[in-house]
Amino acid sequence: MRRIFLLTVFCFACLMVGAQSVRLMSYNIHNAVGMDKVRDYDRLAKVIRLFHPDMVAIQELDSVTHRSKGDDVLDELAQRTKMRAFYAPAIDYDGGKYGIGILAKKKPVAIYRYSLPGREERRALICVEFKKMVFCCTHLSLTKADRMASLKIIQDVASRYKGLKPVFVAGDFNDVPDSPLVQGLLSDFQFLTDLSQPTFPAPAPKETIDYIVAQKDASKMFLVKEAVVVDEPVASDHRPVFVKVRVGKHVNP
Repeated sequence: MRRIFLLTVFCFACLMVGAQSVRLMSYNIHNAVGMDKVRDYDRLAKVIRLFHPDMVAIQELDSVTHRSKGDDVLDELAQRTKMRAFYAPAIDYDGGKYGIGILAKKKPVAIYRYSLPGREERRALICVEFKKMVFCCTHLSLTKADRMASLKIIQDVASRYKGLKPVFVAGDFNDVPDSPLVQGLLSDFQFLTDLSQPTFPAPAPKETIDYIVAQKDASKMFLVKEAVVVDEPVASDHRPVFVKVRVGKHVNP
């Protein structure tokens, strides 16, 4: 058995060179209000810090609204996790903004924000570009037609980097694994999170709607070293998802 394992590792090394590891998380935080109706930034930050992510996609974020008592929710988390914050408002709301964001350890070389369709409310896509990769966050519409329209936009944005840099997209896709949306994503993206593990609702998850994916690229390989749906039933109405991925150049042995 040990000989077979060593042979497998050796063969994998023949296929992947220049590999690097990246730790990614996605978390719909319900605007920092838990299932106990308590707004608790420290509790959420503790969950994030436990996994030492390089980047975190965060959904459902108020920025200086009356509802959040004037707090910039993403900035509150950034301070507590000691990460950089990048915000993408989707709509004006309650005296401020409401949208999505990204926490990252490193400073990106560029930030891009895109508007996505949503009949119940406009949606957003934010992408932060680093020297060696691109990380995007989104929270898709509750309406099927709008999700499918968003799929085309996400595919178009990711395609700009194909053959250049790995592209990861994370967030609350508001759709299940056997849906047309997810099946459509499978044509262009590799799912890094476990599709069989439900993420919502947090107290007793029944549906898988939170994901992290990587754009397929013939020149690159993605090896999932760890994929976790975090056992956190109270801090939000979603459970966070975390992956540790090995990214390397694909070469012929």
